[in-house]
Amino acid sequence: MPLVVGVDSSTSACKVQVRDVDTGAVVAAGRAAHPPTSPPRSEQHPAAWEHAFHAACADAALPSREAPSAISVAAQQHGLVVLGDDGDVLRPAKLWNDTESAPDTGMLLAALPGGQSGWARACGSVPLPSFTIAKLHWLHRCEPETFRRVATVLLPHDWLTFRLTGRRSTDRGDASGTGYWSPREARYRQDLLRLISDDVDWGAALPEVLSLGTSGTAFTVSTEAAADPTGTVAGFADANGRYLPLVCTMNATKVTDAMARLLGVDQARFDALALQAPPGAGGLVLVPHLDGERTPNRPKAKGVLTGLRTDVTPAQLARAAVEGVVCNLLAGADALGPETAHGTVFLVGGAARSGAYRRVVADLTGRPVRVPAEDELVAAGAAVQAAAVHHGRDVAQVAEAWGLGRGETVKPDDTVDRAAIRAGYADAVAGAPQ
Repeated sequence: MPLVVGVDSSTSACKVQVRDVDTGAVVAAGRAAHPPTSPPRSEQHPAAWEHAFHAACADAALPSREAPSAISVAAQQHGLVVLGDDGDVLRPAKLWNDTESAPDTGMLLAALPGGQSGWARACGSVPLPSFTIAKLHWLHRCEPETFRRVATVLLPHDWLTFRLTGRRSTDRGDASGTGYWSPREARYRQDLLRLISDDVDWGAALPEVLSLGTSGTAFTVSTEAAADPTGTVAGFADANGRYLPLVCTMNATKVTDAMARLLGVDQARFDALALQAPPGAGGLVLVPHLDGERTPNRPKAKGVLTGLRTDVTPAQLARAAVEGVVCNLLAGADALGPETAHGTVFLVGGAARSGAYRRVVADLTGRPVRVPAEDELVAAGAAVQAAAVHHGRDVAQVAEAWGLGRGETVKPDDTVDRAAIRAGYADAVAGAPQ
């Protein structure tokens, strides 16, 4: 039986799925943790990712099974991996949620004529601290000796692929999150990198872009490249020739994890508490910018709790935390445009396992929420790509043949005053320190 392997090397862990290439049946799965990290300095050494990959494969008993026909790697976006002439890693990778490069975004905006609009036209996105180009600027500014030794610039996904194949390559999706590759033009914008330094042979330092026919994100699929001068929507691409206008927040389930810890309850009890409280949490509002925020761009922000009264209950606090996370993401998702305001919402990731998140997302969007039955969807998607390469078929055809996308649907409660809840959140954000 031919097998394919899908790899999800996320911020927190490496997950591996082994699937039958024809039916999509899961044959084995494994997982291994990555070192914990948090802003403002959020770094991991790439060697830890490789170690976790091998540990996850061992957990899946992969070495004892038939050699896979194909393997595909998905990984956390934006992170900066720099190699020297010998191919060795020069320093720990700065991750997507590292905010030490916040001052560098202002310097980059000032360096390009047109500022935010100029950047949106050039590469589809306005650089934020999360973007790779901001981290490169930080490296040039703060560690010039290391910067002078840089021979290759990779992303986490690229580095793992390099270790597996010896090939320095990336894909359109990852390249579009760097801040120096244009989805519209399908090319690197080396002129943007020269704003950092003219002393680097950027053409030789960057990986080849290939195309395959612990955050929150909202995105849609589009046939048109996005270019939002406000910086709210990132104009990313997918690996299949289309575009992914995307909004990303830094504070999602880790916020509710923190609130559960404060309340001294496990996740199941926290979920139950959140569902006990009425919509709106009795006027309690949490602005969940606990570790700074990407959308809105407030890298130095902290969380704010408003509407606190002496009769506050644990259930209200739990509900406010879930509603705050969802309202924060929806505030950014509004910028995706009116064409995304209808139809079914797909909820994936850790929040999809939470009944409270399912209910609040459905109620605050006013739309049905589909929760796919598959676990570890990123690894599953990577396996789909591997199977598409093996068979020479389109990824959508493989996903349909495998029966992916089925799941539970949660309908919204139309008696919930979603406009009032979102307006209360907007007022709290407006009054929060930045």
